Amino acid sequence: MAARYWLVAGPRDASGWRYNAGRFIPPPACADPVTRQSFTRSQRLLSEDQFQPVFQTPDYRVGEGPLLLLARENQLPVARLGLVVGRRRVRFAVRRNLIKRQARETFRAHQQALAGLDIILLVRQPWPRPERAVTRATLLALWDKLLAKRSQA
Repeated sequence: MAARYWLVAGPRDASGWRYNAGRFIPPPACADPVTRQSFTRSQRLLSEDQFQPVFQTPDYRVGEGPLLLLARENQLPVARLGLVVGRRRVRFAVRRNLIKRQARETFRAHQQALAGLDIILLVRQPWPRPERAVTRATLLALWDKLLAKRSQA
């Protein structure tokens, strides 16, 4: 019974396997997270030890409206993203989550060009009503500015 329930239980997200119409479908041939545009744990800044060097000595600083990107070169083949969206700056959780979700989405779209960077997205001033379209446009402008700065250096 337990094995049968497991088969019906649904997708296997972590490994990439999907359950559809009574059978399991394997993940795509490209298992590289950068090619798949995923956002795995290895692409996140998680601990204070990972955040601190970027805060102390960023190689690039790019700002647009209330958002600030701090970036520093790393020796890894992937870009890593850290998000700092505090309650003092964006009061409601729904709006904080909107900013973080949009940041992850736009990061995934640009991650191949950003390879080799540790990046922190910081909300530096109060942002009472972040709208979806405005947030996305601001983030896209930030990524473009960061790539332009990186190509100049």
